[in-house]
Amino acid sequence: MLLQQTIDALAKLKLNEMINALKEQEGSQEYQELSFLERLGILADRQLIHHENRSLAARLRAAKLRHQASFEDIDMKASRGLSRAQILELGTCRWVKEHDNLLIIGPTGAGKTWLACALAEKACQAGFSVLYHRLSKLLYELAINRGEGKYLKALQAISKVEILILDDWGLELLNRDQRHDLLEILEDRHGRKSTIITSQLPTDAWHPFIGEETFADAIMDRLIHNAQILNLKGDSMRKKRINKTET
Repeated sequence: MLLQQTIDALAKLKLNEMINALKEQEGSQEYQELSFLERLGILADRQLIHHENRSLAARLRAAKLRHQASFEDIDMKASRGLSRAQILELGTCRWVKEHDNLLIIGPTGAGKTWLACALAEKACQAGFSVLYHRLSKLLYELAINRGEGKYLKALQAISKVEILILDDWGLELLNRDQRHDLLEILEDRHGRKSTIITSQLPTDAWHPFIGEETFADAIMDRLIHNAQILNLKGDSMRKKRINKTET
C-alpha cells in the first residue's frame, strides 16, 4: 500500500523515471541490501539523467543543425590545418562562456559546416542553446519578417541564442537592407553571445562581399576582434567519402 501511495505521489510530480527505477528496485534483491540514501540517490540520478537527455534532445531539435556531427568524430589530422590542442580547447566550450566568435575558413568540401555542427553539438551537450542558418536564407527570412511586421521579434529571438551559426558566408554580395540586418544581428550579439561563421573566403576578402566601407568595418569589428579562426586545408571531404563508397 505504501509503495502504491509513493508511486501515485511521484506520478503527480511527473517523476515517471523515478517510478520506473523504484519498481526495478522493488523487484530486485540486490537493491534491498542498499541503505535508504543509496537507493534514493539512484532514483534521483535516474530522473536527472532522463531530464538532461530530454533537454539535450530539445536543444538539438531547436538548433536545426545541418549535419548530425559528433565532436568525438572530428578528424584532427595536421593535414587538415587543425590544431589538436585548439580543437580540444574548443571542446571545453570556454569560448562560448567568454562570448568569443569562431570563424571556420576553407575551400569547398573541406568540412567547414560539419565541423561547425560538431562543435555546436558539443555545446548543446554542455547546456548551451544553438541555432543554425545559411546566411542567405536567414537574410531572406528577415526581409519577409520586415514586410509582415515581425522583424523586431525575429531579431530578438536570434539575439537570445547562445551560439548562432551563419553558414556559407560570402557566397552572395549583400544589398543595403541585408548589410543593415547583418549589423543589427551582430551588434545584439557582440560581447554577449557567440557566433560561428563558415566561409570559403579569407577574412581579408570580406569587405567586397559586405559592401559599403562603413558597414563593412562595423561588421568586421564585431566579428573578428574576439574571434578564433580555423583555417581548413586539404582535399574535399565529400570526394573522399564518394571514393570510399565506390571502392
